[in-house]
Amino acid sequence: MSLVPSELASPLSGSTQAPKTAQEGRDRDISFEALYEEHFAFIWRSIRRLGVDPSAVEDAVQDVFFVAHRRLVDFEGRSSIKTWLFGVALRVAGDHRRAARRKRRHGIVPEDEADTSSIPDTRGPSPFESATRTEAVEQLHAILGELDEDKRAVFILAELEQMSAPEIAEAVGANINTVYTRLRAARREFNEALTRANARDGWRSR
Repeated sequence: MSLVPSELASPLSGSTQAPKTAQEGRDRDISFEALYEEHFAFIWRSIRRLGVDPSAVEDAVQDVFFVAHRRLVDFEGRSSIKTWLFGVALRVAGDHRRAARRKRRHGIVPEDEADTSSIPDTRGPSPFESATRTEAVEQLHAILGELDEDKRAVFILAELEQMSAPEIAEAVGANINTVYTRLRAARREFNEALTRANARDGWRSR
């Protein structure tokens, strides 16, 4: 599994009292309908990658947008709408993971364990392509699940969403140096887990 370039962009400068980019200025005026349409796929991916059980992904995504709808009027454009939404998704995912752990402790098993985290591909991939893609996604989610919450969040944003360090810092509420430290550790742990997974797959194929 290939990774994106190893270094994040350098920190941005400037006041946080006003939009730093034209995009952030436009974000202030975004409607909820446009927000939902533009960022639905991103939030769906993020919720699954943040370790929410497949059976709860749809509910968690709706929770994210419920919070966003309620709080959009307070959005001041000090960050991009995407990083703001990820911050909401991070909290919602944590709530759902804790709820799932409580259910497991009480012996309550989700009714549907089927993986509903993949948005249907209308192009109609072949069965082999579908199986290969599903296997790769499952492996990615399994390895992400081995990272702790803080490392997983920065890894997702840097490696899978290709955000810059300042964007990640805004999304997770950490400073730039902390982002770099977490990302270095996450990359190392991810690569180690991937090596172990590949070794297991190689042994099983003999």
